[in-house]
Order: sequence, then C-alpha cells, then structure tokens
Amino acid sequence: MTKKEKTNRIQQILNKLYPAPPIPLNHQDTYTLLIAVLLSAQCTDERVNKITPRLFDQADNPFEMMSLSVNTIREIIKPCGLSPQKSKAIHGLSKILVENYQGIVPESMELLETLPGVGHKTASVVMAQAFGIPSFPVDTHIHRLAYRWGLSNGKNVQQTEKDLKRLFPRDSWNKLHLQIIYFGREYCPARGHKITECPICSKYGRKSLLKA
Repeated sequence: MTKKEKTNRIQQILNKLYPAPPIPLNHQDTYTLLIAVLLSAQCTDERVNKITPRLFDQADNPFEMMSLSVNTIREIIKPCGLSPQKSKAIHGLSKILVENYQGIVPESMELLETLPGVGHKTASVVMAQAFGIPSFPVDTHIHRLAYRWGLSNGKNVQQTEKDLKRLFPRDSWNKLHLQIIYFGREYCPARGHKITECPICSKYGRKSLLKA
C-alpha cells in the first residue's frame, strides 16, 4: 500500500466517524477563541471551558480585558496552569489589539504570531477555525498520531505539519485537525492505547506498534 492510499483510507475513516467535528473550546467570537486557545496550552479543553465563562463574564473583549489587572486575570485562570505567563500574555495582547488593531484580531498568521503568548499552533487554530483559512495546527497529540500512523517521522511538530499538509488536500486541513483530535481522545490515547481495537492503528499503524 502506498502512503497516498493509506492517507486516503485514514481520511475515509475520520470522515465517517466525525463528519462535522465541533470546535472543542467554547467561544463567542474570534477574540474569545484566541484567548481560549492560549489558555489551552498544557491544559485540557474541558478545564479551559470551565474557566472561560468566569473570565469572559469579567471581560469578553480586548478593551475590557486590558482594563483588568494582570493579578485579576491570573487569579481567574489559575486552574489552567502557567497562570503567571498566560495572564501577562492575555493582558499584553489585549492592549496591543486595542492600540494597534482597533480591538480587532488580525486575519494574518504573521501578525498573530507577534502577539504575546501566541505561537504558531495557536495562530494556526485561529486562522483555521475563526477565519476559515486552511491551516493545519499540530499539537503534541496530532504529532503523536501522525507518527503512529506512519505519516511522519516524528522528528518534530514542524516536520509533522509539513508532512500532513503534503499528504492531505488543502481544503480538508481545518476539518482534519479537529477530526484527529477527537479520534485521539476516543481511540488513540497516549496511555492505555488498545492498538488492536483502534480503527486506524490496527490496520494502518506502524508494524512496530503491533509488536510492542
């Protein structure tokens, strides 16, 4: 089986299981999505969704957010972890959005990546899910699955992103990002992975997995 054939079959499985995957982070608009994605670093989406209602009740736009103190933001988001860094980033990017972009989140990967606390993966999620611009955000979970499925060599997330973009059609990237996330949670977790019961690994995973 060629890698292209494997890729097509994996995509068929994902489309069947998750024909219309929802965005797992609760949000109201582009700004609140940006903040939620920033908070999700090293934190579960479930926990972020418990924290953001309280935060957005205080401030759901950059104008109100920059009026809060960093300490106030930190106390609210503390359960998400890394609260000292994240609170400074949220306050700082909100101030920049107000001063430089009239409070509007820029529709540009390059500009998003200049904001405090916004790395390539966070910017990619916003571009994909808020603006509908084809991107393929790769976190550690997608990186792990791409290696398990033999679609990338597992060198680093940057290489995995390049490999997945090369293998899958551009118009499917935004949906695939979410499909792989949901598949990983349901069938292909980092721990307790039952390979023979996994719809993809059991058929198309690396042979070394089945021998482990």
